[in-house]
Amino acid sequence: MAVDEQDNPSEFTPREAELQRQIDGLQSQVIDLHKARETTENPELSSEVQSLKEKLGEHSKQLELSAEKLNQLQTENAALRDQNKAPSKANNKKRRFNTRVRPMGSLSTPIQGSNPDSYTGVATPIQGSNPDSYTDTPFTEEIASVEIPRKFSFSASRCTMAPEIPTIISHNINRGC
Repeated sequence: MAVDEQDNPSEFTPREAELQRQIDGLQSQVIDLHKARETTENPELSSEVQSLKEKLGEHSKQLELSAEKLNQLQTENAALRDQNKAPSKANNKKRRFNTRVRPMGSLSTPIQGSNPDSYTGVATPIQGSNPDSYTDTPFTEEIASVEIPRKFSFSASRCTMAPEIPTIISHNINRGC
């Protein structure tokens, strides 16, 4: 019999088909005998294989349970994330309309005992109890009534001012420019 004839059972004669079934049966018996012989020759090995199969089954079940739990936790996580996004969006909208007013620093004169030289453009306070005070000078009212003109002309290199301002005030202002 040729190999091609064995591959296609429809072309077999009834006798050849019967022989082919017997061959297949014998092959399966041989395989079963080999398995039985391995079991009888190495009973420790077969028991170890059996215990490993049982452990594999247990681990497979645990893996399936863990996968189910992971899916459940991911679903809960997504739901909680969506819940957290909704309030934060509302808070962001509220924050846009709320302005925070920060307290302004003190506008009073510097505290006595502090270093007046550290304040550029600020004169030391005049005190009436000081014998060297300028409050007794006849120019006190004129100095207090000096007005700075509204128009200034600024150049890139320096500040210039109108000529009617006293030179002391002009010098202090130009130094700040």
